[in-house]
Amino acid sequence: MTTTNAYNQPVGRPVPGWQGAASLSPITLTGQRVRVEPLDADRHADALFTAWQAPNAAPETRDALAARWTYLGGRPFDDGPGCHAWLADRAASADPCFYAIVDAASGQALGIAAYLNIVPEHGSLEVGHLHFSPRLARTAAATEAMVLMMGHAFALGYRRYEWKCDALNAPSRRAAERLGFRFEGIFRQHRVVQGHNRDTAWFSVLDGNWPALERAFACWLAPDNFDARGRQHRSLRELTEAALAAT
Repeated sequence: MTTTNAYNQPVGRPVPGWQGAASLSPITLTGQRVRVEPLDADRHADALFTAWQAPNAAPETRDALAARWTYLGGRPFDDGPGCHAWLADRAASADPCFYAIVDAASGQALGIAAYLNIVPEHGSLEVGHLHFSPRLARTAAATEAMVLMMGHAFALGYRRYEWKCDALNAPSRRAAERLGFRFEGIFRQHRVVQGHNRDTAWFSVLDGNWPALERAFACWLAPDNFDARGRQHRSLRELTEAALAAT
């Protein structure tokens, strides 16, 4: 939607009373399956290192685990102390602002995520640095963690919630669309990562999309959407696509 100014030029729609979004502060977000809590290397490193590794696995399994880090710039540690040091460095960062994703039943950290490119004055931020263990990836718990983080951002007054990934990372692009992010295009030759060109795919959810998406997420996460074996009755993509079509 556009309007015109005093010179009859098209300008964006007014944003009445805009004073910016609230700044992020450490907070724990609690769901039925997970907690999303500020990353603390002393508290989370051992569990995360264990969740990310398979020291006694067959070589092909270890290769598959290492491959999970390809689009994240490669695995940055080789042992427990290295993992602790890497996580301590992440935890000290304000932007990106890192969180541990903790299984509610076991109390064990199974992955991390971050808010980044945080610009309160314009009401935009990104979710990224998603390092999910095999136990967390592609589960309802992982989805709930992403929903908690998205909802918190909009509750703080952010207008735009971004997802960016290597344009060749098909699983990440599918995950974004499943969660209701709309594809916006490709930034060509955006970065050089480990000596390789990276084109970056951009996605976003806007604050106007959130109420309908929130209802879709609640419907999908509801216990009655899953059978006794944990299989979904309705897919999240189906629900989010219907929600976006209504906004």
